[in-house]
Amino acid sequence: MKIFGREPALVIGAVGALLTVLASLNVPGLDAGAAAAITAFVAASIIAITTRPVAPALFTAVIAAGVALVAEYGMDVPDGVTGALAGAVLAGFALFGIRPQVIPASDPAARR
Repeated sequence: MKIFGREPALVIGAVGALLTVLASLNVPGLDAGAAAAITAFVAASIIAITTRPVAPALFTAVIAAGVALVAEYGMDVPDGVTGALAGAVLAGFALFGIRPQVIPASDPAARR
């Protein structure tokens, strides 16, 4: 899957380079840590969205990167909340994303 007609790695690299330049120019609200956190969040999001078949574990990485991003800007997110969000995402994928695509071998409809 391409983004703007380009490979996802190129988009991630361009975002990271742009944020690094902005951080080096001392743009208010963007230091090196924030630039790294934003780049990690963008990278995790793009990888999770463009990977096929869908891998639920990649979306837990998006949550972890998002928590790191908000922590960089001063919000305290407890580990329990992070774990609960990741568990909810995995449960959602199990119920609605991945599991409905699977037919058990013992299902009579699967033998037809």
